[in-house]
Amino acid sequence: MTLRRIARLLCRSPRLHRQFITRRALALGLWRPTIEGHSSEVGRTDTAECSAGFLRFLTHSFNSSLAYVAHRHYSTQQKTSTQILSKLFPQTSVEYGEEESCEQRQREEEELREMERSWKRMQQGFGLFSVGGILFSLWALYYFGQPALDEQGNEVYDEFSSLPFLQQYIARSWKSAHQFQRFIQEPSSLKLLPDPLQPPYVQPAYTLVLEIKDLLVHPDWTYETGWRFKKRPGVDLFLEECAKHFEIVVYTAEQGATVFPILEALDPKGYIMYRLVRDSTHFVEGHHVKNLNNLNRDLKRVVVVDWDRNTTKLHPSNSFAIPRWSGNDDDTTLFDLGAFLRVLSTNGVDDVREVLQYYGQFRDPISQFRENQRRLEEQMQADELEKSCRSRPVVKNWARGFQRN
Repeated sequence: MTLRRIARLLCRSPRLHRQFITRRALALGLWRPTIEGHSSEVGRTDTAECSAGFLRFLTHSFNSSLAYVAHRHYSTQQKTSTQILSKLFPQTSVEYGEEESCEQRQREEEELREMERSWKRMQQGFGLFSVGGILFSLWALYYFGQPALDEQGNEVYDEFSSLPFLQQYIARSWKSAHQFQRFIQEPSSLKLLPDPLQPPYVQPAYTLVLEIKDLLVHPDWTYETGWRFKKRPGVDLFLEECAKHFEIVVYTAEQGATVFPILEALDPKGYIMYRLVRDSTHFVEGHHVKNLNNLNRDLKRVVVVDWDRNTTKLHPSNSFAIPRWSGNDDDTTLFDLGAFLRVLSTNGVDDVREVLQYYGQFRDPISQFRENQRRLEEQMQADELEKSCRSRPVVKNWARGFQRN
């Protein structure tokens, strides 16, 4: 389409004419000349004169447009080529402008200043921490190293009084730290249970030591209810039956603030005679271990039931390990455990460690006990059947016949 035809088309359509002129004028910076030319041309009614006048404007407009497009295309292509070369060959990269390079230098300088401020703050923090540690060490040395005083306020002579002044404080502080370590690792008392009951009181022949967590109850936590403790199936009957033959002791590594309320709700009838918590255990190699020597009972009559063998590693021969309960409702372990303890006590075993060592070689002693009970029952049935099938002696039958006659 030639320029003359475009001019005729625009003059016939004033609306299209105005839009075209406005856009070209905005793009080329010819707004004022365009308005003047456009207003003078709109006033004319002759199509030929409008076409001739507007043709000159289009010629100038298109020439300017072509120059503008070519300049813009060349600038964009040059900038894109420069960016690609700078990425492929960083050593040939150049700054796009003084403003960009200045901004980049400012950012780098600001980052360096921020790093310096951070390093200074870190140094100040380490310095304050070091000074605080030194002051705390001096205070601890003075507080734990000073000699004891009597009621009159006089210093009490001890084994460190003959040492130089500074060595006295260091030695006493070291002794206090060692005592604190022993307080954590060793039980609060070397005699955890009172002496056995004497006649006329009845002292059970055996002592049963039980764990509470995952053996009698199982902790459960949800967003709605928080922490709850679920009773193991058969725990009430188990405690009632065991209390007839055993002195029941709960010995656990849990805190007393958690255990005591649970036992109050679990055992309202008082079948559990004694309750021992974490401060009664030994802390050995990261585990709270139950030391049976501190129970003040004959170990030949002590049975420890637990699912964690690490807690009874000091006395494995007294341990009867059962599977850990995970909270399932179809569990029957306590029923079988009660049957095992009842057989153990009613048979009057003098040393329970022999029986426990036999079952200790199995991974699941309860399953092995059930299997042994099944075999024993089959053997007893076979013996009764064999005994009933024996025929009576003939002489005895004749003797009874003569007596009747």
